Amino acid sequence: MATEVVMPQMGESIFEGTITRWLKQPGDMVQKDEVLLEISTDKVDAEIPSPAAGVLSEIKFPEGSTVEVNTVIAIIGGEMTQAATVAATQKPLNGAQAAQEKPAAAEEHVARDGERMRSSPLVRRIAKENKLNLHAIPGTGLGGRINKQDVLDFLARGAVAAQAKPTGQAATPQPVSKSGLRDELVPMTKMREIIAQRMVASVQSSPHAHTVYKIDMTRIVHLRERERAAFEKRNGVKLTYMPFIAAATVEALKQFPILNGSLEGMSIRYHKHIHLGIAVALEWGLIVPVIRNAEQRTFVELASAIADLAQRARTKKLLPDETGGSTFTLTNSGAYGGEFGTPILNQPEAAILAIGGLRKEPAVLTDAEGNDSIAIRSLQYYCLGFDHRVIDGADSGKFMLELKRVLESWDRPLA
Repeated sequence: MATEVVMPQMGESIFEGTITRWLKQPGDMVQKDEVLLEISTDKVDAEIPSPAAGVLSEIKFPEGSTVEVNTVIAIIGGEMTQAATVAATQKPLNGAQAAQEKPAAAEEHVARDGERMRSSPLVRRIAKENKLNLHAIPGTGLGGRINKQDVLDFLARGAVAAQAKPTGQAATPQPVSKSGLRDELVPMTKMREIIAQRMVASVQSSPHAHTVYKIDMTRIVHLRERERAAFEKRNGVKLTYMPFIAAATVEALKQFPILNGSLEGMSIRYHKHIHLGIAVALEWGLIVPVIRNAEQRTFVELASAIADLAQRARTKKLLPDETGGSTFTLTNSGAYGGEFGTPILNQPEAAILAIGGLRKEPAVLTDAEGNDSIAIRSLQYYCLGFDHRVIDGADSGKFMLELKRVLESWDRPLA
């Protein structure tokens, strides 16, 4: 019996997906739940498992095709098409013939032990154009993933000369400047293309305003240092600063729910739950997985959810309903050393909080008797971006003061 493989709907607002890579070809045997292809949408890059076991008899759309959700994209079982039959019968090749039919550049997806290599379509295109064998390039990305800079650095070191052409002749090194810079035009991925469209639409539709507060995180820094080993042992998750910030954000949103709202026509929607978006930077874009009903989560549950969603976002394991419907977003703009960032709203939300870099700085402290002293404190900038149609400056200030109060006077159990 034939089984249809359809383009899945990876979220309530997703209507199409782009096929970035087929891991199987017509004539290949696939197992149920084995990864069959990779797709890209504006919200998520995902690995799509096979819905059944059998022989992949037909691929209806090639890599690079953008297809509407629920459209049949492949067939497992059933009769082989003529093209698939020919392809399948040509697979058994002896050594010399195989080397001619499938040069090294076409083998970049699979490691020598059969494990699929981690690389983006852009990386694979650069490798193919320059006759590179990706096995020889060390990956510096998450889980050993090979990124664009890894390939460019490899080229800059003159490694192309060591790569053999299928004819056995030495490859001609590609001209690369001493700085490693290249003049090239690279098309956007589907995710990047739609992110670009939505960022422009967000700025054009909402009057953005921003306010920046400096928050003393010294109390939390000391608490984390003291408790993180026991916390990880007890709960199986690392104790980062993000659950502290998430918990404080939830508390402030409960006090000032207008910041958890959104504009609908000429009305303001006050949401009954806090669906907290956590922006995660990927090598191929940005994604915002969502913690549903964050106001009902304990500190440990927030910490576990943040770690779990971030890990699955980076390994393309997020579920469709985990990438949409957020009511407020946190984004860590200080992860790369920045003081603070001025974020763009994640529509249709009315507010977004950017977290700056955490640094030790001298600060003036005043005791109960009014005496001033200078001490080294761990300080962090927080920038709130908000839609000025919905939120006034006074509301934003009240929210930020409550966030500051909770973080600076943290007195909650880590449970």
